[in-house]
Amino acid sequence: MNTIPPITKNLLIINVLCFFASLAFASHHVDFDELFGLHFILASHFRPWQFFTYMFMHASWQHLFFNMFAVWMFGRIMEQTMGQSRFLFYYLTCGLGAGVAQELVQLAEYWYYGFGSYDQVAFSDGLIPMADYLNRWNTVGASGAVYGILLSFGMTFPEERMFIFPLPVPIKAKYFVMGYAVIELLSALSQKGDGIAHIAHLGGMLVGLLLLLYWRGGGGGGRRGGYSHYNWGGSNSWTGFRRWFSSLFKKKEPHINVTYGGRYGQEAAYRQQKKEQEEELNRILDKVKKNGYDGLTPEEKRRLFDITRK
Repeated sequence: MNTIPPITKNLLIINVLCFFASLAFASHHVDFDELFGLHFILASHFRPWQFFTYMFMHASWQHLFFNMFAVWMFGRIMEQTMGQSRFLFYYLTCGLGAGVAQELVQLAEYWYYGFGSYDQVAFSDGLIPMADYLNRWNTVGASGAVYGILLSFGMTFPEERMFIFPLPVPIKAKYFVMGYAVIELLSALSQKGDGIAHIAHLGGMLVGLLLLLYWRGGGGGGRRGGYSHYNWGGSNSWTGFRRWFSSLFKKKEPHINVTYGGRYGQEAAYRQQKKEQEEELNRILDKVKKNGYDGLTPEEKRRLFDITRK
């Protein structure tokens, strides 16, 4: 745990504590999913704060484990790359975007099937009031934020090779992310009622993509604050996206540049210091792309953490 950067570590701890709290309070007949899960916006149990709290609730041990494994595996690397505050903002924004996407799809389904004109609906346990049925439209889990992290990893380290069970050969991160997106899209179109919020997953990835394009186009101080980005050559986000997408099919990797700003940015000594940090960070990131994060020495991990948190 000491090697995990603070935001990733705290996200893991909070999610695990929330899950244990939900189990503990369930014995006292308090349903955390009912209180903090994201209900359909027209349901009587919907509350605005659920857009935030739902991403810290999980339906089962397996649900919690796989989400937190992905946060640990990819989140720690992206936190080191983005910096602490930007990574936290990115994580929460992807989770919120996933929740909004899920609500929009549910709202479309509500109007398409004309649920507003019915007083009751046939369910597995018989006829139930429509109000009770709508309250069962409840979404929990950090998957939307997790899919946003996967996207950011694939865009930042597209050539990183990963072993994915049960595939016998490593697969590049860019193909891993694109494959996941295609699977989720096909699942959303074909697997109705499987209990998985596929649209929320896609929503998290879409919001993550838009946010990364905004930052990499220079918006929101995207060229400052220790955030690494590809040198796409231009501030237009669409142009940047096309160049990034084209680079996925080229063997040559885009060069990662890191730029900094600061109060004394015009001073020669300050610029020299930042240049040295930039070169060191580029060297470490290149090593991460070739050998993975665990291929760094303890000193390199410490330096990566020290530089990106500034």
